Amino acid sequence: MSAELLRVDPDEPEPEKIEYIVRCLQSGSVVALPTDTFYGLAVDPVNLHAVDQIYDLKMRMRHKPLSLLLSDVAQAYEIARSLDALFDRLVERFWPGPLTVIVRAGSRLPLRVTANTGNVALRLPDAAIPRAVVRCLGLPVTATSANVLGAPECTHALGVRDQLGDRIPLIVDGGPTARSLPTTIVDLSGAPRMWQVLREGAIPTHEIALTLQ
Repeated sequence: MSAELLRVDPDEPEPEKIEYIVRCLQSGSVVALPTDTFYGLAVDPVNLHAVDQIYDLKMRMRHKPLSLLLSDVAQAYEIARSLDALFDRLVERFWPGPLTVIVRAGSRLPLRVTANTGNVALRLPDAAIPRAVVRCLGLPVTATSANVLGAPECTHALGVRDQLGDRIPLIVDGGPTARSLPTTIVDLSGAPRMWQVLREGAIPTHEIALTLQ
């Protein structure tokens, strides 16, 4: 199998191409999508066979939960629980953008997506293609980076093809990504009003601290 490379306008994604991508996701396929940081591997998160494919492709440890891309902030309140003022402040300041927030998952998400932790990592990318896909699908999609274990993350579709082109059916080419740094990850899943930066990426830790003080 050799992956199909589908060129999509990164600023104004063509509706018919978005619908085609969604049909692929609904069929259980893994699709590589551009985000505002790196290309990611997207599947329908309630299709457990598709979720398993992500772990197999990435050779990812199954105790590590998958992150999900949203189409808007409101979607976070539909799939998470116990969202508080810290979450509100963070997303008002940094979404859409390179911020991933770990929160308590709601009952709608399969435990396998949370790796049985009960937590979920959410982000609203500053990129039109994944947001259009999520909006059309009506569900968030997974967002783990489109690279194999030990290899660099991809900022171009051709990089994804070089690493995974014989293992996934579709790579969406939205041109180069806007950034070459990963998202900053903030964990809000612990005690109320407690937060922790698990990874500093495109957003410096001091900006997170200023926002949450």
